[in-house]
Amino acid sequence: MAIPSDGQMTWKVEGAIDAALHLRHSSTEPWSPYEEFPQYFLPDPPEFSKGYATFLALLKRGWKTI
Repeated sequence: MAIPSDGQMTWKVEGAIDAALHLRHSSTEPWSPYEEFPQYFLPDPPEFSKGYATFLALLKRGWKTI
């Protein structure tokens, strides 16, 4: 399956306690933790923020940061 190039990413969703990468395919979808997208998930090195490796990969694919 090809990775779409039009998704959205954010680090802090309203009501969340900690900052971690959240994803959605369009503005009509709710935000979901990046771990719920195994097709995009990349493991992070220990010193990185949760989701940073996935964030960089999706950013290179054209995903937008909200």
